[in-house]
Amino acid sequence: MFERGTVMVNAAILGFGTVGSGVAEVLRENAEGIARAVGGGIKVKYILDLRDFPESPFGDLVIHDFDLILCDPEVTLVVETIGGARAAYDYTKRCLAAGKSVVTSNKELVAAHGQELLELAGEKGVSYLFEASVGGGIPIIRPMLSSLAGNRIDEVFGILNGTTNFILTGMIEKGRSFEDMLSEAQNLGYAELDPSADVEGYDAARKICILAGLAFGKGVRPEDVSTRGIGGVTLRDVQYAGEFGFRIKLLGRAYALPEGRAAVYVGPHLIPERSPIAGVDGVMNAIVVHGNAVGECMFYGPGAGKLPTASAVVADMMDAVRDAAAPRNAHWEAAGDGYLVDARDIDTGWYIRTSESLSALRAALGVGKIRALREHSGELAILTENFTQRELSAALGDLNIGSMFMVLG
Repeated sequence: MFERGTVMVNAAILGFGTVGSGVAEVLRENAEGIARAVGGGIKVKYILDLRDFPESPFGDLVIHDFDLILCDPEVTLVVETIGGARAAYDYTKRCLAAGKSVVTSNKELVAAHGQELLELAGEKGVSYLFEASVGGGIPIIRPMLSSLAGNRIDEVFGILNGTTNFILTGMIEKGRSFEDMLSEAQNLGYAELDPSADVEGYDAARKICILAGLAFGKGVRPEDVSTRGIGGVTLRDVQYAGEFGFRIKLLGRAYALPEGRAAVYVGPHLIPERSPIAGVDGVMNAIVVHGNAVGECMFYGPGAGKLPTASAVVADMMDAVRDAAAPRNAHWEAAGDGYLVDARDIDTGWYIRTSESLSALRAALGVGKIRALREHSGELAILTENFTQRELSAALGDLNIGSMFMVLG
């Protein structure tokens, strides 16, 4: 266990990629302020990686044997920035079992195994902290656990992926295609060569699972979350949305329903231009939390990047040191059968783009069910009153539908 005072806490970093190297840099650059805040300081003793880094100022700390960290009683704090849920899971579990606190930026690991790892941390009296796993440098986990703890949280939603937001912003503001903006995102390093985790919504799904667990106290698995990415969004959809007074954003959304159930899903949404989150552009992220006492709060900032993410990791490291005597971990329980509402049963307004006639749409949807419409070159775009996806699909039948997205608000 750590001790406050003038004791230097020895830490290890697992993985010396973008985030891991950023953590080492922040600890070195801000060492004086960190030492003053925690009453001692944090020193990196080991950096675990498969590679060597002879040109790095931290190169002499690099090791290749995890057991050196695990068996060193002086190392009481471990930073996991490996990514994925295989080796990272094994190393994290073994560190916690050995009585070492662990801080991570690994949303895949937390979404898949967070409940188990939090329970293990509690049993061993150590911390398992993951502020950087959602929103990069945006403080959201700790505020939900502390500043908003007096609220019953009814809903949390947000722009949780900077790559997709960058692509959609370019489509909206520059009139460029999805394919062009994806290529630019890859050239700028915002998107991987295989961008599927981002553009198909899987990254956002992992993050909304974590937020849902924090908000409602029930664990949600990413594989159980209805997930739709932005590949089906076209420039015509962007144009129509603008004419209706909306902007298209990829949202992860979780909200509580009666009888202890919840809706958790990811998909493109039309958002009213007057909404603060509609103005969140580029690679920035934003998360909206609605509490029954405070109302609606929005947390905004860089959702990724070397130093912003490292900032959140280091803040968690400092909390682990300060809270060594009484760790403040999150907690959620396993969700039982029937906890999640099928996304096809969510009642909401819809945007539809189609080549069908207005009379065909009115006949399918019913009288008074179209709120607004636009028409260009024989193509229609409409906003509907509330339907579930099941109801809408059944009503539209075999009609030719180009795009269909949920409307927020």
